[in-house]
Amino acid sequence: MISVDNVTVEFGGRALFSDITFNINEKDRIALMGKNGAGKSTLLKIIAGADKPTRGKISAPNDAVIAYLPQHLLTVDDATVFEEALKAFAEAQEMKNELDALNHQLETRTDYDSDDYMAIIERVSELSEKYYSTEEVNYDAEVEKTLLGLGFLRSDFTRKTSEFSGGWRMRIELAKILLKTPDLILLDEPTNHLDIESIQWLEEFLINTAKSVIVISHDRAFVDNITNRTIEITMGRIYDYKVNYSHYLQLRKERLEQQQKQYSDQQKMIAETTEFIERFKGTYSKTLQVQSRVKMLEKLDIVEVDEVDTSALNLKFPPAPRSGNYPVIVEDLSKTYGDHLVFKNVSITIERGQKVAFVGKNGEGKSTLVKAIMGELEYQGDLKIGHNSMIGYFAQNQASLLDPDLTVFQTIDNIAVGEIRTKIKDILGAFMFGGDSVNKKVGVLSGGERTRLAMIKLLLEPVNLLILDEPTNHLDLKTKDILKDALKAFDGTIILISHDRDFLDGLAEKVYEFGNQRVREHLEDINGFLRLKKMENLREIERKAK
Repeated sequence: MISVDNVTVEFGGRALFSDITFNINEKDRIALMGKNGAGKSTLLKIIAGADKPTRGKISAPNDAVIAYLPQHLLTVDDATVFEEALKAFAEAQEMKNELDALNHQLETRTDYDSDDYMAIIERVSELSEKYYSTEEVNYDAEVEKTLLGLGFLRSDFTRKTSEFSGGWRMRIELAKILLKTPDLILLDEPTNHLDIESIQWLEEFLINTAKSVIVISHDRAFVDNITNRTIEITMGRIYDYKVNYSHYLQLRKERLEQQQKQYSDQQKMIAETTEFIERFKGTYSKTLQVQSRVKMLEKLDIVEVDEVDTSALNLKFPPAPRSGNYPVIVEDLSKTYGDHLVFKNVSITIERGQKVAFVGKNGEGKSTLVKAIMGELEYQGDLKIGHNSMIGYFAQNQASLLDPDLTVFQTIDNIAVGEIRTKIKDILGAFMFGGDSVNKKVGVLSGGERTRLAMIKLLLEPVNLLILDEPTNHLDLKTKDILKDALKAFDGTIILISHDRDFLDGLAEKVYEFGNQRVREHLEDINGFLRLKKMENLREIERKAK
């Protein structure tokens, strides 16, 4: 058992949270929830030992292994993918090397009665007990299984880690964590860089193999599937629910309703008491009653209502100018990079008003086809953009294209037209740009803040064909819901590349699956597609078994 004991964190005299206490038991799968800035990532770093609290402590058994995957990594590129993943077993390898060296000394030395010789025997005994008590593992096989599960190809194993994007290097770090079989796994937004199949594999690992887990994630389906406990940080304290995320939302709603009633009743009582004091404070016969009520108010513990983001914004796209019947027609399209074939003979037709999802493992050509539609690369075959198609494109690097010298407000004010201009601050607030942050220069914003700002910019441009490449990576659950509702109401055509099943649920009506150098059309929604894939995977396992 690992315990968090009276942990307090203060910044500049202000407490982020105070006297937080809870235990982490084996088989706990905890979702750490709370609004942005509540202290979730800070608490995770403290449990991991990466940060120190102002007061309090983390208690764990001496041999407990706590593994932490932060949102952002600084990696060293001195190894292949396989070699880097194999570093998960570095401690065991070091023990084996030391044992081999010590045993060699015992075989070759002749000073059997010396203190040095006895010290070697004691060290061998100590190391042997530790080394041989661990389960015998085929390290290479475990590394291979884990890397394949996280979406790597065998041909990737011998490539240098420096050849991979930040998202793929994050997967390598995740592989190392999972291979260590730690007592506690701490994950901060682990699904941001995973495709749907890799997320499903990670879910099964965390449910069936991991000892205990704490996760911060904006992927609602992922959190719901893996967790059995939810800890919410709000207003400097925690609420601990022994239920998964969906059940927690219901209990939280009931808690807030109860708090609100207690607060309202107390405020009513305070108002009535204050009125009595003001009315009779000069009346001799009521002096004792007035004094009694004044003392009562002074000692009163004021009921606090936990913070709730009450900003309700019904975000709508401007009416989409009417396009032709078929905004995108692709016939026998093929794309190669040198000798590498991405896909061949792809034919798809997207009708006006359709909302479709591009899904599949990373590297199978989803973003490549989008770039072909945008005219950003050459290809073989035919691709026609329909009459009067006006494209709004959100690329994964969209955030880097913003003007760093403009403020947040100016960025949106420069493109907003009509009635929406009166609601710019409301829109910015809904996307977590409140108060003075609207006056920040874009150049000083974090990557996540820039992503949100780029998304707002896109939402306000009059287009009829929206292409969104992983739009939800840095959006919290509330913001994703606002965006999803806006996309549902959008009367134009949408192409979505996303690994977020909850976001695609009820939004994408058709799925195009990228894989094995081709693109398959599925007429089901995302849930139907996933059910179908499960069946296909089972049949594949059966075929392999035969």
